[in-house]
Amino acid sequence: MTLSSSQAVDVLRAAGEPSRLRILALLAREELAVLEICRVLDQSQPRVSRHLKLLAEAGLVERFPDGAWVFYRLTGDGAAAALVAEVLGAIDPADSALYRDAERLSAVWAERATDAGEYFARNAARWDEIRSLYVSDADVEAAILAAAGPGPFKRLVDLGSGTGRMLTLLAPHAEAALGLDLSQQMLNLARNRVTEAGLEGCELRHGDIFATRLPGESADLVVVHQVLHYLADPAAAVKEAARIVAPGGKLIIADFAPHRLEFLREQHQHRRLGFAEPEMARWLTGAGLSKVRITALPPTEKNGLTVMIWTAERARERQRQAA
Repeated sequence: MTLSSSQAVDVLRAAGEPSRLRILALLAREELAVLEICRVLDQSQPRVSRHLKLLAEAGLVERFPDGAWVFYRLTGDGAAAALVAEVLGAIDPADSALYRDAERLSAVWAERATDAGEYFARNAARWDEIRSLYVSDADVEAAILAAAGPGPFKRLVDLGSGTGRMLTLLAPHAEAALGLDLSQQMLNLARNRVTEAGLEGCELRHGDIFATRLPGESADLVVVHQVLHYLADPAAAVKEAARIVAPGGKLIIADFAPHRLEFLREQHQHRRLGFAEPEMARWLTGAGLSKVRITALPPTEKNGLTVMIWTAERARERQRQAA
């Protein structure tokens, strides 16, 4: 798809204002809430919202409500997105305004990381109890086992393994298993748990879901269980998880359907209040996976949360060649 000359002018006009260009540069790093953009730019919400409206009308950014918050991200594809990428790529990385914005965004990231680290450290010992307040673990685990299939699996990778429940559930069906988590407290609990379960060949490692450093296409089962709603860039985490999936392997994601329980954001460090089916399907297929299947588990309590299980596969080599 290409742009007409008038469309190109509209795109460049929308991007060709200092604050709007700064916003595009920020959103090239991650999706952000309106108030976070205000904080980095040190501008009022009405002013930032006006800039975002113009960028959205030009097709350069996407707006998506999430409970009481509103997030923005760069438009994922198309000629307009390609043109913006060219413009941003031509800017000097040492540009003073963008460098200052990047430093302020880093401060926002650091604050988020500190808050999250304190939360997980504070609640590590009660983690399974806290989880049980929102979802029937037995139903979710049964659905995950069904989605995974009987195995055996050569290599299982659990990203954001928490207390290690997915490892104790799935590692008995795997020759080797690896759990990654950023919280040392969670890793300590997970180590105790897998040891008590008598699991051999199960490794726990400090690691980042955005940059696992694992070889591409190296695991025939990858699991991301109740992790994405804590993350600033869940799409990037899905892409990294998909990168690890071997030909013929599966990625299983368990998380919440969209909801409006703001107290989870305020008290429990949830950044996103669930994920819509089309959004997740777009991320999975965009990461090179196919055969996306969905299982919805409605809550047993009146004000509970619906848990979604997404399963996607990487085609085998001969299937890729045939396609």
